[in-house]
Amino acid sequence: MRVVAVVPVRSPREGKSRLAGVLSVTRRSALVRSMLVRVLTALRGARKIDHIVIVSPDDRVDVPPGLELLQDHGTGLNAAVQLAQQSLTGRFDAMLVVAADAPQVTSEELDRLIDRAAGDQVVVVPDRHDEGTNALWMTLPSRLLPQYGEHSAAAHLEAATRLGLRASRIEIPGLSHDVDVPDDLKAEPMPADQARLLAEETDLPQLLHRARDLTLDGFGLRVGYSRKVFIPLTQLCRDVCHYCTFAAPPKKGQRAYLTLDEVLSIARQGADTGCDEALFTLGDKPELRYAAARTELASLGFSSTLEYLEHCARRVFEETGLLPHLNPGVMTGEEMRRLRPVAASIGIMMESSASRLSEKGGPHHRSPDKHPAVRFDTLETAGQLSIPFTTGLLIGIGETRLERIETLLMIRESHLRHGHVQEIIIQNFRAKPGTRMATAPEPSLEELQWTIAVTRRIFGSSMSIQAPPNLSAGALQALIDAGINDWGGVSPVTPDHVNPEAPWPELEALDRLTAAAGRKLVQRLPIVPSHAREARWLDPALRTSVLRRLDASGYVREHGWHAGAGDAPPAAYVDLARAKHPVGPVSPRIAATVRRCLEGDAPDEDHLAELFAADGADFQAIISAADGLRRAVNGEAVSYVVNRNINYTNICTYSCGFCAFAKGRSARALRGPGYMLDFEEIGQRVAEARARGATEVCLQGGIHPSFTGETYLEIVRAARRAAPDIHIHAFSPLEVTHGAETLGLSVSEYLERLAAEGLRTLPGTAAEILCDDVRAVICPDKLDTQSWLGVMRDAHAIGLRSTATMMFGHVETPRHWARHLLEIRRLQQQTNGFTEFVPLPFVHMEAPIWRKGLARSGPSWREAMLMHAVARLALEPVIRNIQASWVKLGREGALEALRAGANDLGGVLMNESITRAAGGMNGQEMGAASMEHAIRAVGRVARQRTTLYRDVSMKDLAQLRDHVLTDDVEGLHRVVVQA
Repeated sequence: MRVVAVVPVRSPREGKSRLAGVLSVTRRSALVRSMLVRVLTALRGARKIDHIVIVSPDDRVDVPPGLELLQDHGTGLNAAVQLAQQSLTGRFDAMLVVAADAPQVTSEELDRLIDRAAGDQVVVVPDRHDEGTNALWMTLPSRLLPQYGEHSAAAHLEAATRLGLRASRIEIPGLSHDVDVPDDLKAEPMPADQARLLAEETDLPQLLHRARDLTLDGFGLRVGYSRKVFIPLTQLCRDVCHYCTFAAPPKKGQRAYLTLDEVLSIARQGADTGCDEALFTLGDKPELRYAAARTELASLGFSSTLEYLEHCARRVFEETGLLPHLNPGVMTGEEMRRLRPVAASIGIMMESSASRLSEKGGPHHRSPDKHPAVRFDTLETAGQLSIPFTTGLLIGIGETRLERIETLLMIRESHLRHGHVQEIIIQNFRAKPGTRMATAPEPSLEELQWTIAVTRRIFGSSMSIQAPPNLSAGALQALIDAGINDWGGVSPVTPDHVNPEAPWPELEALDRLTAAAGRKLVQRLPIVPSHAREARWLDPALRTSVLRRLDASGYVREHGWHAGAGDAPPAAYVDLARAKHPVGPVSPRIAATVRRCLEGDAPDEDHLAELFAADGADFQAIISAADGLRRAVNGEAVSYVVNRNINYTNICTYSCGFCAFAKGRSARALRGPGYMLDFEEIGQRVAEARARGATEVCLQGGIHPSFTGETYLEIVRAARRAAPDIHIHAFSPLEVTHGAETLGLSVSEYLERLAAEGLRTLPGTAAEILCDDVRAVICPDKLDTQSWLGVMRDAHAIGLRSTATMMFGHVETPRHWARHLLEIRRLQQQTNGFTEFVPLPFVHMEAPIWRKGLARSGPSWREAMLMHAVARLALEPVIRNIQASWVKLGREGALEALRAGANDLGGVLMNESITRAAGGMNGQEMGAASMEHAIRAVGRVARQRTTLYRDVSMKDLAQLRDHVLTDDVEGLHRVVVQA
């Protein structure tokens, strides 16, 4: 297939008019040109693109050699793309339209996009707001007319669907960020020529102020650290850096390398104290200099230091679970290929790009591995191999400010090509006795602050920047003010062997000092959050281990709480949520987003996603605001419904990765036999429920291969015959769609038939995450997002109301959570058909996708509480009931959610089985008496409700008192019909 890339370009002097308030015409023009160059560079590097065409009304556009200019008439983007369609049909098989203002895209991403687009006639790559179209794939010829304009991503997909074209939506990180409005500039790297001017910047307070704002934009109040052990595999080194005390020559009677037993002993100490990282530090290629190193390696059975490192790192991971981070110095591509499967991340400090420091008299003289060219080759090769890479500067060894900036720009250019630089370390030189630089002056704190702030300006808000806390004791506030968001690795077990004179702070002290600076200390893995969440950065051997330790933001899951496991809520976050007074200052962006929600305005996706990363004072502020809003809207009443769950079959033709309930032939051995209830049994269970005072039955099941639309109609009839006055709450949108298709009806027509038989409302299940890139992983054969929303829209249109749900904590990110909430909000504004929103934390224990190592271990407690709180804020005023699932959260957890914006505990759920099948330990029923007792215990007023949130009748209340207050569940578990 021959693929042509098309880049529509306006005149540089006319583009980006919405930036006029912050950039001059000249600066805007320079920005447009800079972004275009970067987009074209990525396109030219993509192996699967055969030709590139620029479409522009401006014949003065600079067209690089080998590219083609197609001049249009300046009548708009749609006309320009349509002209390209017409001109290129017949010459090429497919056309990829790429926005000229998406400068973060890489060649690798473009190649992956083309691979994934194979088989589709139309593919839309949306912007990060899921509104605009930053790339559009279409096979040629195409009947699709361009739909650029407001909400073009949805418009392109809807138009393709109307035409019967195979269409999909794919998210590409580098294509998600375009530059249209001033806020977009925060993630846009500073131009190199502008960065060089910072060398003359002397207004430190202004520089620090801008760096601090960028850091808060990117990381909020969180300051990360990695809990590690330091394993000095060998201190022999062929280099002779003039400031180093780590490297030492062989000593008679001492081993050149740690033995494997010594390595494992250190690692086990770390594992026993809660560490996740094993930091291997060693000298560069000592066997090339010392016979003792060669002899000892041979006795160990290895030919090189790096071969021995590979062996030790593998054994540490296999026997202790610690994730290796390797600092082995300069490496070849083949050496890095061998190390990648045993390393969560690898690092090499660039230190300085000033080659003069390697000349005689310089600190790197006679140190061949410290020459900038060879170190940069290692950095660049790591990018080509998709290795998460740590690098940085060592300041104060004789370099100038401009040379520091040049080094940072070299690192950035490599990162822009590959995206692999996970963090930048700014380390200050410390003079050490016994070295050639023992009397050299150390850089001042102000010089360190200046360098950190400049690094933040050059790399923007998203790059992780760290400074070692032990090298600036007493000045941690100053480092935070300068723009760091991470302390790097800190060990509770081993010393800093590179800087033995500067011990690491105790973790409790580091926590206190970070809090005193107004930030929250948060643990991470050696692979930083931005890279830990993306599978491509990890070898499959490590991926599962990493994924199971993460929260949705990529940090280490806090505490030991898991949804459905019966764990007690973690005291630290319970105390934080219950605190009567603010525990610290709140981030300005968080405060502004919360204020906007309280005023009833829909937040945008970016700001909403930021709320989910909140911690410390930000977490407390969000929980408090949600609780206050709940109080204002719902008062002190906590509602619940007396209902019974009837899952009529656990046999399903679908294979959703999260579902431990549905049984197929391959699942029989793991999760027991399948079953199917007959209509008589369904009726008996409905009658039993009504006799015990239930006002609702919830009917759902797998998509049994024998089921048709008539089956679901008969299920409703059986329930209605058994209890004419009970509320029938039944059938997921997937079941509705299946039923309609088997009868040859539209969804709306089939819903009308169900309603005529007695269906009253729909559960909002099968929503999972309303983002198709997530659904493609967890439920690839299920309804897509627009189909789910379409069923709900049709149901609401004929008067059938429904719940809305989200199942979270598996493979998705906070941005997906934000997008899901906004989809629900938009539909509710159109239909007003949702009765409530129900967050459903992923119960991981028996879920197939987790057992295969492809999902996280459910949300953390912090995330679960934030989901309830953020939902309350984000859905105001269109949805005013937020339900806490006691089955997922546990009794105590659900009661805590009542302090985080929830006002409803759902149903008593006689015979709950879906969560139980996934490994849930919180029981099958919480009777009405238990429900009311729990609600009163937290000082709230219990209110029994109907499915539609109305008051129950006196008759139902009397029946409930007679039959349910004992919480007796005996007699409800009937033998089922084996399928």
